[in-house]
Amino acid sequence: MRSKILRGLRGATTATANTSEAILEATVELLRALQEANGFRPNQVESAIFTSSPDLTAEYPARAARLLGWSGVPLLGASEVAVPPPGGLPRCIRVLLHFYTAKPPGQLKHMYLREAAKLRPDRTK
Repeated sequence: MRSKILRGLRGATTATANTSEAILEATVELLRALQEANGFRPNQVESAIFTSSPDLTAEYPARAARLLGWSGVPLLGASEVAVPPPGGLPRCIRVLLHFYTAKPPGQLKHMYLREAAKLRPDRTK
């Protein structure tokens, strides 16, 4: 049996609008997709860093994790650098999760949903 080691897991999505509801909906969808694809539970997550594009100011994306019951996970939120398109993506939410797993890096499933699929076409279905 392979021992578990700390790994980083990436994901990104976009909100449909700069509203609390849209930001939370998109972030919940992303976190659930990451959990389902990678088979971890919130108590296996050591920490999570959320960033959002500068045009998202109505809500903290990290609040979505709390709504999903991630009560013991240290969370941090930050704003992305305001890079104009085509490099920057409007209404974008990103997350970097640190969690313990026995999976090697090549078996982790990073998720890029909605318009964020443009950021990593190599990582999307």
